[in-house]
Amino acid sequence: MSRYEPRLTCTIESRCSTLAVCGYGPWPRAAMKRRPRVAAVLAAGLASALATSWLAGSAMARDGAEYATGRAIETVSAVPATPWRQLAPTTRLTRIAVGSCLDQRRPQPILSAIMARDPQLFLMLGDNVYGDIKSADGRELAEAYGVQLRHPEFAVARQRVAMLGIWDDHDYGGNDAGADFAAKHTAARLFREFWQRPRPEGGAEEGVYFAEVFGPPGARVQIIFLDTRWARSPLKVRTAPFSWWGKYEPDLHPEKTMLGERQWHWLQRQLSEPAEIRLIVSSIQVLAEGHGFERWGNLPLERDRLLRLIETTGAGGVVLLSGDRHNAAFYQATLAGGVTLPEVTASSLNRAYGPSRDSAGPERRGEAYWRENFAEIAIDWEARALTLDIRGIDGAAVSSWRLGFDEIASAATVAKPTSAATAAENNNAAQ
Repeated sequence: MSRYEPRLTCTIESRCSTLAVCGYGPWPRAAMKRRPRVAAVLAAGLASALATSWLAGSAMARDGAEYATGRAIETVSAVPATPWRQLAPTTRLTRIAVGSCLDQRRPQPILSAIMARDPQLFLMLGDNVYGDIKSADGRELAEAYGVQLRHPEFAVARQRVAMLGIWDDHDYGGNDAGADFAAKHTAARLFREFWQRPRPEGGAEEGVYFAEVFGPPGARVQIIFLDTRWARSPLKVRTAPFSWWGKYEPDLHPEKTMLGERQWHWLQRQLSEPAEIRLIVSSIQVLAEGHGFERWGNLPLERDRLLRLIETTGAGGVVLLSGDRHNAAFYQATLAGGVTLPEVTASSLNRAYGPSRDSAGPERRGEAYWRENFAEIAIDWEARALTLDIRGIDGAAVSSWRLGFDEIASAATVAKPTSAATAAENNNAAQ
């Protein structure tokens, strides 16, 4: 295969309606119909193709002999040559960048815009590489991580700002994949190598969820990264033909799960920890309705469980963060006591598909933004308020939402569940 031939097959060519040069090879069919516009981007296309092939070639140069001789995938490491930039746990956070869907085969100019905003922390919400596993040894995902680490723009960014990330389906290794994905143990090993996350205690892999807390008492930010892949039950496919609306429909089966019981118990403990602001990262949307793609609404009982858990633990200051959808938008739910639960969807960093059929629901605030984007969370501890921004590829804000701490604080009227033993004691005391 020529060094300049694309390594992977485009999975969206048949439905792509953009002129984005993506490094997959052939121009999208819809784009080819717009010949006058094609001429205007030929130079950019050639530059992108050359850059893409160089990145892929350089990533494989070190390990080409291993692939050629069929040696095990363990010879291909996803461990960065240099460590990630670290953030001290005592850091008082005031500016956090958020993004998802970063294709390692495409240019990444938005990272420069993010760095120009000088965030203290950059949260990557999933699809941080595109490495769907086709082979038995998972080499596609290992290669994707290698390409990302060598991408010039990403390499600069990860040395300038501390990053934390969780996976979604394409860095889990399979489109829309869940608990039954055969290569998930390989994906977990590569994820931990890439992000340099420790293995779970006891050695048994149960997913890659984790949490971090930054800041002193009175200014603590807890960041909870949920794993929506490892234990997620199969989704219910619509009986109607596939359409722009999506292929899944809500499934009320009581035994289906999004997180798995072990992660649910862990999350309950995390929400009981002290913190002033809590950022709950879900790679897929939590509150969104209006579409049949991946979202918590496909398992409505699990979404209800999440919202009830936030209420009953008395967890205040919660902001939901999600990616996946290749557009950005704000969403809002109201919890017990009138508490606002905001969600920010930030997607995609460099893989925007352009405008499509809208997927607005009653919980969405304003319009969605369909071009490359990231989100920013600015915390004003003195004013006791935070500002949520959706920003474009140039770093300019396209949508903003300011919330006072009191709007997202835990409602004092929310009662925590009473155990049967406690209820019996209360009843005896009343007699």
